[in-house]
Parts: sequence; C-alpha cells; structure tokens
Amino acid sequence: MSDNVIAFKRPSAQEKHKGKTLCRSGFHKWKVVTERKFDVKQGKLVTQLRCTRCGKEKVEAL
Repeated sequence: MSDNVIAFKRPSAQEKHKGKTLCRSGFHKWKVVTERKFDVKQGKLVTQLRCTRCGKEKVEAL
C-alpha cells in the first residue's frame, strides 16, 4: 500500500493577511473590469473598477 498524501505547508500569518491592511487603510489596487459601459440612469459612460486585493468594486463616471 502506498501513501499518496501530499504534505502542505501551512501559510504564515503574514502570507495569509498580505494586502488586507492596505485596503483597510483605503489604499486599494484598482483594475478596470468593464471599459466604456453606458449607464442608462446617469446617461453617461462609466468605467467599472475592482480591487485586485480585496475584490471591492466601484463605478467611475467619465
């Protein structure tokens, strides 16, 4: 009988919470999700942004 068990390294606290303190302090890393989207309510072109670290989204009007 052979054991096919892989021993995984447990992530340290530093690796586990990497980047979360920046977002909590208001320093998000925004990336464009949808470029040139028309918003009917505002009647304007809008850009949807998502933080790559925490996943928070925001909409920016052009």
